[in-house]
Amino acid sequence: MQKYLDIFKSSYSDYWNYLKYELIDLNHWDNFFYGLVVISILVWILEIAFPWRKNQAIFRKDFWLDTFYMFFNFFLLNLIVFIALSNTVAELFNDVLGIIGLSVSSFQLFDVDELPKWLGLFIFFIVSDFVQWNTHRLLHRVPWLWNFHKVHHSVKEMGFAAHLRYHWMEPVVYKSILYIPIAIIGGFDAQDVAIVYFFSIAIGHLNHANLGWDYGVLKYFFNNPKMHIWHHAKELPSHTKYGVNYGLTLSLWDYIFKTDYVPHNGRDIELGFEDDDKFPKDFMRQTAYPAFQRKHKQKK
Repeated sequence: MQKYLDIFKSSYSDYWNYLKYELIDLNHWDNFFYGLVVISILVWILEIAFPWRKNQAIFRKDFWLDTFYMFFNFFLLNLIVFIALSNTVAELFNDVLGIIGLSVSSFQLFDVDELPKWLGLFIFFIVSDFVQWNTHRLLHRVPWLWNFHKVHHSVKEMGFAAHLRYHWMEPVVYKSILYIPIAIIGGFDAQDVAIVYFFSIAIGHLNHANLGWDYGVLKYFFNNPKMHIWHHAKELPSHTKYGVNYGLTLSLWDYIFKTDYVPHNGRDIELGFEDDDKFPKDFMRQTAYPAFQRKHKQKK
């Protein structure tokens, strides 16, 4: 037990030192903090220059709430809970495998270091995106997971920063499910991961931006604003009651598994979900949801 407590505590200090280094050091291109800032500013400029919903304000509804979510979820959430929790759980998982004479490397199909770098990155990107696509479907189909995912779908006006409005439980679910598939592929260094991460962040920001783009023929491969807005539609046909267009970076999976849905130009459709007018509007209550909601109902 002491070993796990030590890992938990050291994760805090290690990540805090890393975060301070990211804020101070500008000499490496794979700086996640400033990478997020640069991508966000560029996509926001595109929104301002080429607005799809021309009547939508530059500082749209919940702009500052989503901006806060963006930095909190991308950096502070890691400091508060996720890094320490994931490091501890990973060590516990490895120890459990060790009891039966196995290790994570026992499941490794191949080592990406033995492949050309471009091929290793491509495999990493495809596998992680497919796993996350399936996880996204679970968030819509499993009721207790949907309660967490409602935070993201509480967005009423789309803009780039809405991309990172999500409940703190979501990365716990995503990373837990993604752990084994990535372990099977093998290890990657930080710069390799940064390439995929920055690309995914850019596509995610564009998907949520106030832009009327679908990328032409590339829409069958990459998620895009005209496709993703239907994922946030408040009203959908009964045969799509669990949602549509689950793609994060790639739209390919939706077209393959017939979960794609773009019936017409969705520029002005209403966003949200049933009874979203009763959903908490501020960060603290959304973060505490659904526990806060249950407590509130009990008091009534």
